[in-house]
Amino acid sequence: MEAAESRTQSVSSDTVTGILKRIIAENGRDHLWGYVFAIACLIVVALSTAFTAWIMRAIIDEAFANRRADVVWIICLSIFIAFVLRGFASYGQAVALSKVGNDIVARYQRRLYSHLMTLSVGFFSEARSAHIAAQVSQNVSGIRDVLNLTITSTVRDLLTFVSLLAVMILQDPLLSLAVFIMAPPLLYALRYVSKRLRSATREAVHLNSHVLGAMQETIQGIAIVKAFTMEDELERKVTKLIKGAENRANRIARLSERTSPLTESFAGFAVASVLAYAAYRSIYYNVPPGAFFSFVTALLLAYDPARRLARLQVQMERAVVNARMIYELLDMEPRQRDLPDAQPLTVTQARIEFRNVSFGYGSESVLSGVSFIAEGGATTALVGPSGAGKSTVINLIPRFYDPREGEILIDGQDIAHITKKSLRHQLAYVSQQPYLFEGTIRDNIRYGRPEASDADVEEAARLAYAHDFISAQPQGYDTPVGENGVTLSGGQRQRLSIARALVRNAPILLLDEATSALDTESEAAVQKALDEAMTGRTVVVIAHRLSTVVRADKIVVMQQGRVVEEGNHETLAKVSDGLYARLNNLQRPSASDSN
Repeated sequence: MEAAESRTQSVSSDTVTGILKRIIAENGRDHLWGYVFAIACLIVVALSTAFTAWIMRAIIDEAFANRRADVVWIICLSIFIAFVLRGFASYGQAVALSKVGNDIVARYQRRLYSHLMTLSVGFFSEARSAHIAAQVSQNVSGIRDVLNLTITSTVRDLLTFVSLLAVMILQDPLLSLAVFIMAPPLLYALRYVSKRLRSATREAVHLNSHVLGAMQETIQGIAIVKAFTMEDELERKVTKLIKGAENRANRIARLSERTSPLTESFAGFAVASVLAYAAYRSIYYNVPPGAFFSFVTALLLAYDPARRLARLQVQMERAVVNARMIYELLDMEPRQRDLPDAQPLTVTQARIEFRNVSFGYGSESVLSGVSFIAEGGATTALVGPSGAGKSTVINLIPRFYDPREGEILIDGQDIAHITKKSLRHQLAYVSQQPYLFEGTIRDNIRYGRPEASDADVEEAARLAYAHDFISAQPQGYDTPVGENGVTLSGGQRQRLSIARALVRNAPILLLDEATSALDTESEAAVQKALDEAMTGRTVVVIAHRLSTVVRADKIVVMQQGRVVEEGNHETLAKVSDGLYARLNNLQRPSASDSN
């Protein structure tokens, strides 16, 4: 597709290490002190845990072998202090990492939203909104999880494990060696599980996005669903999607939890072997029990960090898959970038000219050699049968898409060499299906010009013949509109859309069949609003209604992506074998009926 975004995925980002380096490079500096504090707390947790195991030899030997009460009190106090320190350190690291993690999630959400706004209309035409929403909501936490897993595993779990291993080696080197010999098979099995989990996680995200998409479509089209009794068919479709997502989630659970029997079996065998060996030495060789208890304590305490470290690769794979999918979005480069020589648009007469413009979606050709002029301050109507390319012409003016060939000029300036922001600031747009955003009526009108005063907003509403029905609302201009204006009629939503265009006060107005979906009464009200909106502006309007066409200064007749006729209503209607004359004759009865 012409406007499709290109993906740029660096080689370094294909691996866990590459993703980790990128995340640290983007976030490490800003959260350095938060991570330093968390690391310090985690070091306290690790050392206090190792101290607990190490001190066991002294308390067993002094209390049960030597019976020294004075030393036991000091040992017990030190254990109490170690547990208190570990408790406060655990609290501190948890709060610090949560605060940093929440800030990272919020930062990437803002960054994703900002980046999505730079992508072209073509990208959103191809991508399903539910898939994008699922990709953002489900995966953005992957960035945070990669960092938190790295910090907690490297500092707390690894340092705790190493410290406890040191205690074990100090207390009994031979038993420690036996534990080490049994570890490699476990590590190999965990590596195999993590590889299989990687693909399953990515598939789960896609399946969940399809489930969300199906539900979203059903909710948005609930009137059609009920009118055509589609409930059973859609329920079967959604049930099938949900079953697929459930099966994938179950597979992920089976893969993730396979580490439990592996680690538990290993731990059970290790502890049983150690106990058997220690009991043998104590029974037959009268070895003091202090070193044995210290070793067993260290071994048991080492189990939790060892289990977390064993699961680390599995958890990291899931987090990295999520993070990688976020970077796939962030790494999309907009095809429609401003050219290096792009200048701000300067509007004098607002004269629009198409010069031999050709365009197509993918391999499909929609426009071929389109040329016409929309004079400044005048109304130019585009008419023709469905599929003639009228909406495409409207979409090319604000550069929603760029033409394959030809030029589009405003006051002699090629818009390909104009910054998109300055171009769109000079345009106001009213679509066939007006879209209202969450918020109040006043908010929705003010989106046309955020700096507009309340008086400007109300004046635009008056010109759009919307003030009366707005004033009749429970809270007037501060009435919430509901999801996409669900509390308002089609004509009311369209008049708010026109008010939004009027408050923008732009010299160029684009109207895409703004009245075609309305009933006769609503159309009459909206047409009055359009007459006000069109006064003194350059207007390009797609018109199916005869009333709009009759008053246009110029009519451009299109068929199969080409301009076949130009003129005003009087001249074109007299061309007996012309396309416009045929369209005019077809609409004439409906026009007389409306009178």
